[in-house]
Amino acid sequence: MNAESPPSLYDLVPALGHDLADRRMAILRHIAAGHSISQAAREAGISYKAAWQALDVLTNLAGRALVERTVGGAGGGGARITEAGLSLLAMADALEDARAQVLRRFAERDAQSLAPAARLGLRISMRNLWPCRIESLQAQGAQVRAWLLPDGSGADGVRIAARITQESVQLLALAPGVPVMALCKATAVQVLASAPADGENRWPATVQRLARGGVEAAREVVARLPWGGSGVGYAMSGEGLRAGRKVWLQVPESSVVLAIAG
Repeated sequence: MNAESPPSLYDLVPALGHDLADRRMAILRHIAAGHSISQAAREAGISYKAAWQALDVLTNLAGRALVERTVGGAGGGGARITEAGLSLLAMADALEDARAQVLRRFAERDAQSLAPAARLGLRISMRNLWPCRIESLQAQGAQVRAWLLPDGSGADGVRIAARITQESVQLLALAPGVPVMALCKATAVQVLASAPADGENRWPATVQRLARGGVEAAREVVARLPWGGSGVGYAMSGEGLRAGRKVWLQVPESSVVLAIAG
């Protein structure tokens, strides 16, 4: 086996976003303690498949091997954390200590400011970001439909539906009441002049701004959603849209991505 080159701090940084936000880093911690991947999965409370998915994501982000698998039996074999994996855990521990100190300092001033501040760490190209809480999870075969309550929605019955995998539910530790961020690309949001006939994610909205360009002949629309947030989507030109007009926004469930601020 070739000797691994010393890990670079900057190479590993992209993987550091996966600590408090989900259970991916926990898998590395359990393996570092001397367990197999299957045992690490059990201790983290996720499936063996989800454990490998976690390792694949972290490895892709770090750009180098974090775990080396050894030949084993039906239990999944053994595993050894690499030097890069150990460095990643050490950096994650140091960052968590610093993060805890910052949160304690600001909690003494204003506890209400902590939740919005945590969301500012997201850097992503998606323009639709809606703070929510999990209302319920419905298993549908290998997938799960997550029903979300947008912040500010109250008891008006407005919900967001997202279709995700069982592994994502495990890795993100999703459960009713857990705060999440629902994200969606603007190109996945269809702006309609009248209510669509079917689909779970159908929301009445009010046009705020209009712009041309971006998706062939479609027109970009920024609209106010019923829970107070804004949605960005596209409507085909010629619909007579204008600021203040009532429209409908429709989003496929599979286009809604869930994130947890770390």
